[in-house]
Amino acid sequence: MVSMDITVFFQIVNAFVLMFLLNGIIYKPVLKILKERKGKLQGMSNDVIKYEDNARRRQEEVDKKMHKASIQAKAAIDNARAGAKASGEEKIAAIKADTDAEKEKQLAGIKSQVEAARKDLEAGLDGFASAMAGKILGRSL
Repeated sequence: MVSMDITVFFQIVNAFVLMFLLNGIIYKPVLKILKERKGKLQGMSNDVIKYEDNARRRQEEVDKKMHKASIQAKAAIDNARAGAKASGEEKIAAIKADTDAEKEKQLAGIKSQVEAARKDLEAGLDGFASAMAGKILGRSL
C-alpha cells in the first residue's frame, strides 16, 4: 500500500516548481514565437492581397492599352489599305489613259496606211482595168 509521508509533500512541491520552470522556459517562449509567426503570416497575407490587387489593376491597364493600340493599328491598316487602293486606282486610270492614247495613235496610223493603200489602188485601178479588159477581149484598149 501507499504510505503518506513527507516525500509526497516534496513530490507536490517538485511538480509545482517544475511546472513554473517549464512555463517560464518553454511554454511562454513557444507561445510568443507562435504569436509572432501568426503576426508575420497575417502581414504576409495582407501583402499578398495588396500585390494581387496591384497586379490585377496593372493587368486591366495593360488590357486597356492593348485594346486601344489594337484599335489604332486597325485604323492605321484601314487607312493604309484605302490609300493603297486609291493609289492603285490612280495608276490603273493613268495606264488605261496611256493605252487608250497609244491605241488611238496606232488606229490613226493604220487608218492613214489604209487610206494611202486605197489611193495607190485607185491610182492603179484605171491601168489595171484596162489591162484586164484587154486580156478578156483579147485586144488592147
